[in-house]
Amino acid sequence: MYQNIIKVLVGQRRVGKSVLLLQLIELIRKEKPNANIIYINKEDLAFENIKTYRDLVSHTEKNQKSGQQNFLFVDEIQDIEDFEKALRHFQAKDQWDIYITGSNAKLLSGELATYISGRYIEIKIFTLSYLEFIEFHNLADSNSSLQKYIRYGGLPYLINLKLDDEIVFDYLKNIYAAILYKDIIARHNIRNVGFLDRLILFLADNTGSIVSAKSINEFLKSQKISISLNVILDYLNYLCEAFFLFKVKRNDLKGKKILEFGEKYYFEDLGIRHAVGGYKNDDINKILENIVYLQLLINGYHVTIGKLLDKEIDFVGEKSGQRIYVQVAFTIPDQKVKEREFGNLLRIKDNFRKMVVSMDEIQVESYEGIEHFHLREFLTQQV
Repeated sequence: MYQNIIKVLVGQRRVGKSVLLLQLIELIRKEKPNANIIYINKEDLAFENIKTYRDLVSHTEKNQKSGQQNFLFVDEIQDIEDFEKALRHFQAKDQWDIYITGSNAKLLSGELATYISGRYIEIKIFTLSYLEFIEFHNLADSNSSLQKYIRYGGLPYLINLKLDDEIVFDYLKNIYAAILYKDIIARHNIRNVGFLDRLILFLADNTGSIVSAKSINEFLKSQKISISLNVILDYLNYLCEAFFLFKVKRNDLKGKKILEFGEKYYFEDLGIRHAVGGYKNDDINKILENIVYLQLLINGYHVTIGKLLDKEIDFVGEKSGQRIYVQVAFTIPDQKVKEREFGNLLRIKDNFRKMVVSMDEIQVESYEGIEHFHLREFLTQQV
């Protein structure tokens, strides 16, 4: 990696950023035995005294070694006040190869992003894909393995646990609490924690449905709860900034513009969703949509929801000037459902790839050029 480029690993807590950072350190030590490596982990009490950018500069420069290549690794850097000032200071001296991690989407925003524009690379770390999940757990690619992935999600630490509801969901509830407290409640001084919990339960129940602050507000009124639209919007943004949720905008395919209202929300990790809101078989369509959405992100697509007049395309993925259109269904039991799922895609008059993803055991043949995949097949190939 280039020394003058700051490497930024971002993602939800517990997706494996820290492990990747340690692996990079190990790799550098093998390739450069004389390298001077300074490692700061803000979740380790040993570094509790590094609270501000001044502390970070002081600690780093005190441990700098002349005549050697100096590397700086900071894990969860957002817990250091005004850390961006320290990064600006280090870059001005051009003596450090810098790697940082953070659990907030706005880690590099505002003044810092302006100052070091073009001098950093941001690497998004997701939860495990299905292929990574079965490799981690030493499982065969099978329907049984897929069901485990659907139920428990892809947090890497699950490799250390028995894949059992009571054990896994207890662990995931603790991760949920840590994310909420450290990255949302404490960071934004939230007092109405009860509402935040209710909001997350509402979003779990409405995964993949069109959601707006107004629709949430109306639901809350029916529950005798009064919360302003601005507070709802703020809380939704906080959840997305912490990579707990992804907000997906709608794309008017006919008008060729992104719509400003009526987004959908999907979870970074389905296991946490199930631990919080419960795993319900009736939610399978929502769950499958969430999995397909995550896979498209992992494969490098920018994803929107397609709107074509009164019809909806579940996902429109764009990458390197190419597009892919994806419809998701639990099963395609009859001709009526087939015409609906394939028919929406047939309305799109371009030559980009179009596909339907479902859980049908008996393969439904491709239809007028539109491909059909079982979910396992979709998750095990480079789409």
